[in-house]
Amino acid sequence: MKKLLIAAAVSAVMSAPAFATNGYAPIGVGQSAKGIGGAGIAYPQDSMAGGINPAGMVHIGNRWDVGAEIFIPDRGFNLSGTPSPTNPFGGYWDGNGSGLGETWFIIPEFGYNKMLSDDLSVGISVFGNGGLNTSYDSFGHPFSFFPCQNPVDPTGCGAKVGIDLIQLYIAPTVSYKVNERFSVGASLNLIAQSFEATGLFAFAGDGVTAPRFSTDPSAVTNNGHDNSYGASLRLGLMYDINDRVTIGATYQTKGWMTEFDDYAGLFADGGDFDIPQNYGIGIAIKATDKLDLAMDIMRVDYGSINAVGNSPNTQLPFGADDGPGFGWEDQTIFKVGAVYQYNSALTLRAGYNYGENPVQTEGLGFALNTLAPGVSEHHLTLGFTYDLDEDTSITGSYLHAFSSEVAGDFIVPVPDPNTGIPAPTQLGSGNLEMSQNAFGISFNKRF
Repeated sequence: MKKLLIAAAVSAVMSAPAFATNGYAPIGVGQSAKGIGGAGIAYPQDSMAGGINPAGMVHIGNRWDVGAEIFIPDRGFNLSGTPSPTNPFGGYWDGNGSGLGETWFIIPEFGYNKMLSDDLSVGISVFGNGGLNTSYDSFGHPFSFFPCQNPVDPTGCGAKVGIDLIQLYIAPTVSYKVNERFSVGASLNLIAQSFEATGLFAFAGDGVTAPRFSTDPSAVTNNGHDNSYGASLRLGLMYDINDRVTIGATYQTKGWMTEFDDYAGLFADGGDFDIPQNYGIGIAIKATDKLDLAMDIMRVDYGSINAVGNSPNTQLPFGADDGPGFGWEDQTIFKVGAVYQYNSALTLRAGYNYGENPVQTEGLGFALNTLAPGVSEHHLTLGFTYDLDEDTSITGSYLHAFSSEVAGDFIVPVPDPNTGIPAPTQLGSGNLEMSQNAFGISFNKRF
């Protein structure tokens, strides 16, 4: 049964884009943590804790949790001006696509923990670590007006414009209680990610029919989903200062990933797309017999990954060593939540999550990040757990990311009609926009 659940969760997560909220990372892991703004470094609640702080798994006992989340992001951008034959780029551009996998997403999760002794546990957490997705219909993005190589349709081959990034973590975990107050843990994150780009012919010129902006124009766009595999290590510790206050810390190494060969002409360093390191500290306070408070501070080093953090405003072509990226900066995230034991069967949760927008829009940054508008900052969460019996419960969560906007100029390199030499050209000014809603539920079993 355990193997079947794990296999089902892995298959489902890899088939569903895991759209993210803190940059391209989720606010938290597991429905219990998501109900309190993602906090959990010093406050483990279920067997998804291996994805937050592995030191917490030894505190949750024997249990398994299986759940799913429906994620509904609303993303796009607007440009000033009125659409016309001479200015086709004014108005609002909707990046939501249509239907499952474009407008809304199902993101499964699974966790299992087994106590080998009172002081030692082993477990596994399977979850979507994040991702990005945009889907603009044909003529639904200025990039679709650029010609393809050997064009069949000179307006952009009739392709949609957008990207799809999926990241799956399988995190086997060991957790050890050194003494009554101090515990440590480690998770080996086995990572798979998948990426697809469509309609990015603006950057796929062959140098003959269109300007060449890539080291490999054949590996920029419309190559289907390409997969990448790798691993990282998450370490953690927890310490009970007294019976009411617990502190914790966690660190995850960079995820060393194989390259996206089919997109080696898009991402810097020939398709290299590693996952950034992150680290954080947390505190949990038992304020009363019925009320617990938790707070985390996290840091995600997006800027350390060339494909993500490098400035797009460079003379180097896409795909080059240390070549253009999306221009994202490192992000600091604050998570705070409250857990209230309403009665013997019902637990209520509420939380808030803030992460300063990492997206920068100078120069080519605005145009590129219409594909990856991870600009959400303020998130409100609610949650509950209801005990069906002594060993069985259901947990639910709700997330709302308030609408965020980032202003910029839509600038792309356009060939001079006289010389043919590309020069940065402004097609309009406007805002990247994002808001989100998510509903999640999990089934929890203690044994």
